[in-house]
Amino acid sequence: MALSRSAKHYRKSAKSRKKKAAYDKKLNARPEQVKKRVEANRARRKAKRAGKDVRGKDASHTKNGIRFKDSKKNRGSKSDSPGDRRARGGKKR
Repeated sequence: MALSRSAKHYRKSAKSRKKKAAYDKKLNARPEQVKKRVEANRARRKAKRAGKDVRGKDASHTKNGIRFKDSKKNRGSKSDSPGDRRARGGKKR
């Protein structure tokens, strides 16, 4: 699979890569992000204890709670994030 334009950019540009790393570090330290990560980790542990096979899956925060999705689909998902829905002008009818 080919790299995205942004992935290629960050590979080439050390300055941009450093700036993005600093931004991501700050973003992931925010209390709401920490809470979200803790919930996902907790759901994953619970699912493993229940005997579910969660290999290759991410805990996805959806409107209906936490669901397990393929990692590839979850990380590219636009429907689960309110910011993306707002940026696109709300729901399509």
